[in-house]
Amino acid sequence: MTRVAAIDCGTNSIRLLVADIDGALTDVVRRMEIVRLGQGVDRTGRLAPEAIERTRVALASYADQIRALGAARVRMCATSATRDAANAGDFRAMVVETLGVEPEVVTGDEEARLSFTGAVRGLSAEPPFLVVDIGGGSTEFVVGESTVEGAISVDIGCVRMTERHLHGDPPTPAEIAAATDDITATVDRALAAVPGRGARTLVGLAGSVTTVAAIALGLPGYHPARTHHAVVSYDDVAKVTGDLLAMTTAQRLAIPVMHPGRADVIGAGALVLRVIMERAGLPAVVASEHDILDGIAWSLI
Repeated sequence: MTRVAAIDCGTNSIRLLVADIDGALTDVVRRMEIVRLGQGVDRTGRLAPEAIERTRVALASYADQIRALGAARVRMCATSATRDAANAGDFRAMVVETLGVEPEVVTGDEEARLSFTGAVRGLSAEPPFLVVDIGGGSTEFVVGESTVEGAISVDIGCVRMTERHLHGDPPTPAEIAAATDDITATVDRALAAVPGRGARTLVGLAGSVTTVAAIALGLPGYHPARTHHAVVSYDDVAKVTGDLLAMTTAQRLAIPVMHPGRADVIGAGALVLRVIMERAGLPAVVASEHDILDGIAWSLI
């Protein structure tokens, strides 16, 4: 048995998984903090100093826990925001000082492979799979059965689309239409690059998808065991998306399953999911709590 620590630092959140791996992956601890590292990157091309500091505080807590739990191997992957930023060196220096390991700013292809591995291992559904990882800055499309057959990363994340288009609270019909057009054009490009329309099962990853699933299920609170591998129909996704886009941020905050750091961007994330289902012609999505974080952990053995 090997105890490993995996860290996934994305545009909106930073997450930690400490797990024991011995033929199967067993969680020791799984954590998530909203740090919004990608704040303003789409507009400025740089990581904001306050965003780097928020990330440092969360990472310092993770480092303490990793040492206390005795993880033998540690890997940290940083994704969309740090690929885009002109001052990514400041971020890397902070990570080395705080965690003691170099962050890997993974390519879109590597991000896709890790997400696919984490998502489909142990999944009982009909292949081929189209795995979509809807992040803050980007969305990965990965197609395959037991291994990746095609992958692409595109710049339509929930934070990026909110900052680019959805400025109202709630957003106006014109803002929603502009976001929908942007997302649709990018999704069509992604589905042309990988054989996504030939997939039999759509698997959705990350907080936008699991939050939409939890709302559709009517859960009284966020319960990962209930959302993991929940099957949500297109009609339910479309209804939840419409409801979220019609709400103010304060109204979304009142939803029992809503994480406070996701309330202002969840409308865009739900819209990305809805458009993917429409353009891929898939009638349902399987929500997965296992994603790139689990793929990073598996990669350590």
